[in-house]
Amino acid sequence: MKTTVRFAPSPTGRLHIGNIRTAVLNYLLARKSGGDFILRLDDTDRERSTDEFAEGIRTDLRWLGFAWQREERQSDRMARYAEVAEALKAAGRLYPCFESEEELDRKRKRQLGRGLPPIYDRAGLKLTAEEKANLAAEGRKAHWRFRLPNTSAETGLTPLPTIVSWNDQIRGDQTVDLGSLSDPVLIREDGTPLYTFTSVVDDIDFAITHIVRGEDHVTNSGVQIAIFEALGAVPPRFGHHSLLIGADGQALSKRLGTLSIETFRADGLEPMAILSHAALVGTSDAIEPHADLDELAALFDFDKISTAPGRFDVHELASLNAKLLHKLPYDAVAEKLAKLGVSGGQPVWDAIRGNLTYLTDARDWWTVIAGEIDPVIENAALTSKAADLLPAEPWDATTWSALTTAVGKETGAKGRALFHPLRLALTGRDAGPELKALLPLMGRTRAEARLRGQRG
Repeated sequence: MKTTVRFAPSPTGRLHIGNIRTAVLNYLLARKSGGDFILRLDDTDRERSTDEFAEGIRTDLRWLGFAWQREERQSDRMARYAEVAEALKAAGRLYPCFESEEELDRKRKRQLGRGLPPIYDRAGLKLTAEEKANLAAEGRKAHWRFRLPNTSAETGLTPLPTIVSWNDQIRGDQTVDLGSLSDPVLIREDGTPLYTFTSVVDDIDFAITHIVRGEDHVTNSGVQIAIFEALGAVPPRFGHHSLLIGADGQALSKRLGTLSIETFRADGLEPMAILSHAALVGTSDAIEPHADLDELAALFDFDKISTAPGRFDVHELASLNAKLLHKLPYDAVAEKLAKLGVSGGQPVWDAIRGNLTYLTDARDWWTVIAGEIDPVIENAALTSKAADLLPAEPWDATTWSALTTAVGKETGAKGRALFHPLRLALTGRDAGPELKALLPLMGRTRAEARLRGQRG
């Protein structure tokens, strides 16, 4: 069967590094195996889902370089979910319950007080037709629960230890005891279906072969396997990756809003830096920048993915971005540089790329090369002498060496005492690209003005 995977974000916010990690693992699996990648927008949350967030998700994915063979929105499939729900009701697997949240909370507290697990007591299954009618007449609306297959004819409704197991692509053999779980709510009181249900229906209808998602879904997978089987379907293969933690070892879950792809893009990060980090963090491969998704797909292997938490460090991501920029040829950035207002072509790129962390840093160095800066004069006598000794143009890569040699002979300065005052005057900075590359790009007029302490 052709490998088919899905990435299923909810359009209730922007994509962040956590769900992009899930997306890229799915994408690389599909790409490596020649399969299909489906974008599924889980937008059944009517209050929080918006078209703006949905478009933001598409924008972020396209910017990162993702392409998908199919897009689906759960809000377009309500009739299908209703059809499947009716089939489960007819089979006795989906049953109505009328308790309010407050009543359920009181039940849970009573069970805990008696030393019992706080699972649903299946009171809804004990209601007679007359009792259901009376509750409905009172204005109560039913929510619908899926009856887990964890009982026997002898024990009636009392849950028994019932093990669901699967060989997880990442975590190995996994088990979930359905006997320790409440029958899950699949349909809310307002009639909207919940993720646990809609996801299974979609995965069956779209012939999903692999579900790759976070380890926080492991228990959910046990329940969903039971729903797959109730619908007569073979469950896909599951792979549950670990969640990300920060450099401080703390969970990232409360900070993901500040780690959005939209923010990374605004900060000037390169798509392949983000993708390289997302694909390789928490694996046995070194986190290094890769040129494209095909390179990352060639590395993809479930066996390389650790079950230990992946450690995300924004500083490591910035370092990765710098390494990527330092290797990029001019053709790969020419259009972006033009949009930043940086001209000068290949010579400028070759001169500055080794000092960039973000591509947007190129604007600052372009100002140093071709704009106006306030020179910093540390040794006026030395820089004035340098201005006097500037050779005639044309200049090339040997001009800097010739100038410093001449200035050194005239002033006796050497080492830092020679080079630091010249760099400060010419660039206004303590460090940066090699001046043998920058000086010819600045030109004699600008260099002389700065050496004499004039803005230029």
